[in-house]
Amino acid sequence: MNEKKKRPVAITVICILGFLAVAISIPVIFSDYAADVGDWYQPFALCNVLIVLAAMVGLWKMKRWAVYTYTGVVAVSQIVLLSMEVWAPMSLIVPAMVIATAFAHIGKMD
Repeated sequence: MNEKKKRPVAITVICILGFLAVAISIPVIFSDYAADVGDWYQPFALCNVLIVLAAMVGLWKMKRWAVYTYTGVVAVSQIVLLSMEVWAPMSLIVPAMVIATAFAHIGKMD
């Protein structure tokens, strides 16, 4: 039996919110605020958002690599926030919930 795997509702919600977050982030990346952080920040933030977008597409398609990709980009982002001395526990709460949910459903993914 080659049944198509059904995407869990939690993953669907995560992906929709992730797509919205990416859309909202794009203008912020090109704002004066982001430019004031440093010359390196806008390219970093753009790469970060593009990787998150790819991970959200992968999650939507129920691909395991997306869980690992998202986990990696979150880890790198947390390290960058720490190095900038702007890290706060709140910056990890939502990504940790996404990662935990994704790993809870990883057995259903290709």
